[in-house]
Amino acid sequence: PDHSDHECQSQGVRSCGECLAAGPHCAWCTEESFAEVGQHIWERCDTAEALLRRGCPSDRLEDPRGSAVLLKNRKITFHPKEQRHRAHHRQVTQLQPQSVLLHLRPGEPQTFELKFKRVEDYPIDLYYLMDLSFSMEDDLPNVKKLGTDLMEEMRNITSDFRMGFGAFVDKTRAEPWPCAPPFTYHHVLSLTANGSLFTELVGGQRISGNLDSPEGGLDALMQATVCEEQIGWRNVTRLLVFSTDAGLHFAGDGKLGGIVLPNDGKCHLHDNVYSRGNSQDYPSVAHIAEKLREKNVQIIFAVTEDVTHLHVLPKCAVGTLSNNSHNILQIIVEAYNALTSEVVMENSKLPPGFHISYVSHCKDHKLRDGEQGRRCSDISIGDEVSFNVSITAPPCATSSHRPSRVIIKPQGYSEEVEVLLSPICGCSCQKDKVPHSPSCSHGNGTLECGACRCKEGRVGTFCECNQVESGEAVDSYLCHRDNASEQCSGHGQCVCGKCVCDKSSKKPNQAYYGQYCECSDFNCDQYQGLQCGGQGRCVCGVCECLPGFSGRACECPLSVESCLSHDGQVCAGRGVCHCGTCICQDPRYQGPTCDLCPSCPSVCTVHRECILCRAFSQSLNPKECETRCAHLNLTVVGQAALLALVPPSAGLHRCMELDTEGCRVHFLLRAGQKEGSVHIHVALERGVPRPGWIYNLPSMYWVCPGVSFKLDVSGTPTWGGAQEAF
Repeated sequence: PDHSDHECQSQGVRSCGECLAAGPHCAWCTEESFAEVGQHIWERCDTAEALLRRGCPSDRLEDPRGSAVLLKNRKITFHPKEQRHRAHHRQVTQLQPQSVLLHLRPGEPQTFELKFKRVEDYPIDLYYLMDLSFSMEDDLPNVKKLGTDLMEEMRNITSDFRMGFGAFVDKTRAEPWPCAPPFTYHHVLSLTANGSLFTELVGGQRISGNLDSPEGGLDALMQATVCEEQIGWRNVTRLLVFSTDAGLHFAGDGKLGGIVLPNDGKCHLHDNVYSRGNSQDYPSVAHIAEKLREKNVQIIFAVTEDVTHLHVLPKCAVGTLSNNSHNILQIIVEAYNALTSEVVMENSKLPPGFHISYVSHCKDHKLRDGEQGRRCSDISIGDEVSFNVSITAPPCATSSHRPSRVIIKPQGYSEEVEVLLSPICGCSCQKDKVPHSPSCSHGNGTLECGACRCKEGRVGTFCECNQVESGEAVDSYLCHRDNASEQCSGHGQCVCGKCVCDKSSKKPNQAYYGQYCECSDFNCDQYQGLQCGGQGRCVCGVCECLPGFSGRACECPLSVESCLSHDGQVCAGRGVCHCGTCICQDPRYQGPTCDLCPSCPSVCTVHRECILCRAFSQSLNPKECETRCAHLNLTVVGQAALLALVPPSAGLHRCMELDTEGCRVHFLLRAGQKEGSVHIHVALERGVPRPGWIYNLPSMYWVCPGVSFKLDVSGTPTWGGAQEAF
């Protein structure tokens, strides 16, 4: 499509850089000879196609396009089970590419493909965080046996599995009873592949207690997440199992114990014990969610049924814990499968004005965009999915000139894609500018990208005009027509006292001309969507009509042909023809040729009274009948059915009217050759026809009282002299 007029050729464009910023389709011609004296500088800015059509050499076009460059594109790795022993010595990759550089033309999206594969034998770290308050007393024995069983089960998924353990109760403002002393959080075992060590250390744990039902699990969850070095987290799949049968204390609850300092989200483990439990408040749910996302930790809540609704976080799984936690192994395995079977792409905050969108290509081969474009579900080990990621830069502004970056990653995974954003906000030709160029009227300007930037006090395409201190060009009054307020009628530029008129590069024939740019040949009146109705040409804003047409838009044909009625008369003799249309003078008549009269009686009704008086001695008295009905040439027949035998012909009217006694009278009518004369054939038989009677199918009659006829339709009737008239 051609975007030139509405996008590129804006009068605000004063340089190549401003041209590129005007729209993603705009280009700039740097050829010096491309411009003429008086030509607007913005006429160098147009679509590349339009500039080439106007004669700009292709090697003189400044039209940088955006691009996507893969900086790191390490392929996704595949570790079959028989090569597991080698996997520890290789870098495992599930996300490709790893780094992309986007050169972004404002308004023009750049797209790259992001692939994700759930590889086989991917390492897993699992940290078990358990509530050791008194209500969990019957659960601890089953957790003590968990180490060996869980190690064996997870090795069916990966050969590289490590597990650790931590425990929590609540903040220690007072000891409720003589159990093990309460504590906020105690890190017991760093992540290890030794299942026996897990069993041994967990076996030494004792139940403690607290005064209220909610526990301080969020304190423990925060520390287990952010203390990466102490816990031993690797950049692999990180799972944290959170086991409790109670609700949680949240931010603000610490004030009940006199603790008002907010949680800072930092690691405070000293000798594997949380040291700020009694000086910092509990973290908020939003703060926890932020840290889990930042550290790529996925939560598995193993909680009793009555508190499942209290444990919901992004990218988490919730399993219902039995009364004594005997199903904890099943919960962990099922939750792991659920978490890893869905991949959801997320990104860091974009710079102001930038836009990102995703289109997913999942296993079902259906394309999804919007929020659904970020995710794919039902992913098994070995499945590969992809996402088309598109990023668009805003119009160049100070804040968006600088390169920046955005991080894209699957939720819960440590792998990420670094996307470097480099907006294109300038032209390469700007570095080759020539100050005091001879091309700019003997050094009165700087030649930049083929155009002159004039010194102060100089104006014009090539800085060829002086300018007075007021800023008005010398002799500019010569560009005003009859003291008009607009210079060059608003359609041109005043150059050294003369108007240089505007023209459209999109439609070269659309140009203004005249001493004051007052004329154009494309702004005449239109008729039926066509300039000058398609029956004339536009000359300086006025239609010059072809022979046979008149009017401001040549909408009036001088011929009266369209006004002739069927009898050849102009407007049927009842009106005048104006611009090919009848103007009816008799208000009763209407239609294109004034031959329709909805309120006028029919030709049958007009002759009814004369037919009744002459054939049946009804309606009119004898004197009136003789005076008014002498023009009728009347022929009487006996049977109405005979009238139906007369074949149709032009000018023949078949009529049925009611007489004064309510009986139907049938007759045929035709105008005679002599002006005013009328030929009538009327049937003396009157009556009410049976339903369905039509003229060309004779049938029996119900005869009116006092009149009876025998119907005889055999043979051809003899009409006498009157037949010739029909």
